[in-house]
Amino acid sequence: MKKIFHSKIYVAVLLLLAVFVAGVFGYKFISEYSWIDAFYMTVITITTVGFGEVVPLDEVDKLFTSVLILSSIFILAYAISVITEYMLSKNNIGNLREKRIHKIIDSMKDHVIVCGYGRNGKQAVEKLIAYKKPFVIIEKDHEVVDKFGSAALFVEGNASDDEVLKEAGVNRASTLICALPSDADNLFIVLTARQMNPNLRIISRATEETSYKKLKLAGADNVILPEKIGGDHMASLVVVPDLVEFLDNLSVSGEKDSINVEQIPFEKMCLLGQKQAIKDLDIRKKTGCSVIGYKSPTGEYIVNPEPSMILEKDSLLILIGRPVQIESLKRLYNV
Repeated sequence: MKKIFHSKIYVAVLLLLAVFVAGVFGYKFISEYSWIDAFYMTVITITTVGFGEVVPLDEVDKLFTSVLILSSIFILAYAISVITEYMLSKNNIGNLREKRIHKIIDSMKDHVIVCGYGRNGKQAVEKLIAYKKPFVIIEKDHEVVDKFGSAALFVEGNASDDEVLKEAGVNRASTLICALPSDADNLFIVLTARQMNPNLRIISRATEETSYKKLKLAGADNVILPEKIGGDHMASLVVVPDLVEFLDNLSVSGEKDSINVEQIPFEKMCLLGQKQAIKDLDIRKKTGCSVIGYKSPTGEYIVNPEPSMILEKDSLLILIGRPVQIESLKRLYNV
C-alpha cells in the first residue's frame, strides 16, 4: 500500500514539474517573453490567480495559455487528490501514531507490561491507572488495538516474541503481568521474559491448578488462579459473610467512603537508613493509620507486628486507614 501511494505521489510531482517546464519554455519561445516573464506567466496561469498578462496575448498565445490552463487544472486536481489521500490514509495515521508510541515507550523505565487486554488484563490496567503506574499493553488482536489504542500505550504483536517484548521495554520494566487465557502462552511468555530480564517481577494468570507449579518453575514470582479465588470468595460469603463484606470494603485505589490499605517501604520511613522501631515512628498519632502488617527483607509477612519490632532495610509496613488518613500518610512519607 505504501509503495502504491509513493508511486502516485512521484507521478503527480513529475506531472506538475512537466507542465510547469512546458509553460516556461512555451512562453519563452512561443510568446518570446523573457525568462522572468515566462516564469511569472506560468505561475499565474497554473495557479489561476487571475493577475493580468505581461503583454497582450495574440491568438497563438491565447491558444497555448488555454491548453496550459486546462492541462494544469487536471494535473493539479490529480496531485491534490493523491496527496490528500496519502495524508488522510488510515495506514499513514497509524504509522505516525506507532512512531509516537515507540518514542514514548523508549523513554519509559520501571513501568509495567500487561500481556493481553482481555477481562483480567483490563482489570489490571484499571488498577494501574488508579494508582498512576506507567504501563504498556501487548495485544495481538488488531481490532482491540485499533479500538483502544488512543486511550493507552499498545504494542501490537505476540507477547511470546522476543522482539515484541523488547519493543515494550522489557529490559527496563519493573513488572510483567501475563493475563492471557491460555496457560501455555503464559508459560512461554514467563520463560522468555525471565531470560531477557532476570530482575523482572512476573505475575501470571493460570486457569488450571496443574499450571501453578510449572509457572513458578518457569520464573513467575506470583501465580493467580482467578477461578479458584472466585470460588473461595463465594463459599466464604456463605460461611463468614460479614467478614468477607468487610474485607471487600478494603480498598487500595483510594475510592471514597471506603477503608484503604497502603504500604510504605523502609526507605520512605527511615530516610537516613537507620533502623527504627515501629513505635518510634508514631504513625498512629501523626496520621491516624494503624500498622497491620510487616514484610521482612526475606519476604516473610508478620500480621499485627509488635510496636517494639525494629524495621530493617528492604522491609515495608502495611497500614490501614480511612481515605483522609491514607492521604495524610502519603504526604508525611512522600509516597
